[in-house]
Amino acid sequence: MTDAPVVDVRNGDCRELIAAIPSESVDAIVTDPPYELGFMGKGWDASGIAYDVTLWSECLRVLKPGGYLLAFGGTRTFHRMASAIEDAGFEIRDSIHWLYGSGFPKSHDVSKAIDKAAGAERERVYFSGGIASGSNNYGGNGRGVAVGGTKQSGYAITDAAKQWQGWGTALKPAHEPIVVARKPLIGSVAANVQQHGTGALNIDGARIDMGDEYDPTKIQRQSTTPNVNFEASGLIGKEIPIYNAGGRWPANVITDGSIDAEWVRYFYSAKASKAERNAGLEALNTHPTVKPLALMRYLVRLVTPPGGTVLEPFAGSGTTLVAAILEGFNAIGCELTEDYLPIIAGRVQWAQQERANKPESLFPE
Repeated sequence: MTDAPVVDVRNGDCRELIAAIPSESVDAIVTDPPYELGFMGKGWDASGIAYDVTLWSECLRVLKPGGYLLAFGGTRTFHRMASAIEDAGFEIRDSIHWLYGSGFPKSHDVSKAIDKAAGAERERVYFSGGIASGSNNYGGNGRGVAVGGTKQSGYAITDAAKQWQGWGTALKPAHEPIVVARKPLIGSVAANVQQHGTGALNIDGARIDMGDEYDPTKIQRQSTTPNVNFEASGLIGKEIPIYNAGGRWPANVITDGSIDAEWVRYFYSAKASKAERNAGLEALNTHPTVKPLALMRYLVRLVTPPGGTVLEPFAGSGTTLVAAILEGFNAIGCELTEDYLPIIAGRVQWAQQERANKPESLFPE
């Protein structure tokens, strides 16, 4: 095993902290900024920093030419963040969508609101299962079927409320977008990767395991008709495998695996479990938006060259830093909220111990 990755955690405003980092010294930026939604009343999620071109300009400066930036965003607000990233000088290359099935709708019951405005108070009704006539914003399946032990808001009372029974104001959240941006290259991709080690994606390192679907006996017979490309590659008349033994090409969709069928074609990562959130912390992780470790490992592996350094301007609970450690990368994390520093320290220590104690094969370099 190579030397342990170096992790540098800094407390303060990330704009000021990044300003102290030397230019072109970071290989990749993987970050989970505030979604600017005021989540759970947290002030850090309503500051506007994700839209600050100054922040992304500093990120551009510290990245090596061709370095990638992956930034999570909220479905309602990521467009403004993406615009700020582009205005800072990045090239928007793509977007990745993390799909999950566990989101909960935060919808306003229109029928209930109409009754309330009219002073018509509904009777609270408890269901142990079966059919509920009320709009099902309290745990049903959206078609009026209540879940065991669910408390409903009762039946619509006024005629106006009955007319708008079943109407709400929001869809169930089921995905989060990730902006994929790149600092402009110097010259060609080939020249840039050789000079700076950045500019390309680690396709083979992020391939999707095909499992039982992989069949090495399936081949494609190439044409015997002369063709410039075939002649140059020596493939005229040859038989080549249809499938890559390393797995499927990584896609711009990631799923939590809650649906089978075609999801085998994509990388999947479920939401972080309680055990994962608190690894090394003795149940002290109070951060409300912890990303799955498998997801962050996949992302840092996709965009960071071997031995590279990952920057996380919004360290939060430290998941990106932990992912970097387990993947063998150095990391720099900035975090404004002092209360989260012990969480980061505990998780980083856990990751370093995991990497030191587990077989090297578990942690690809």
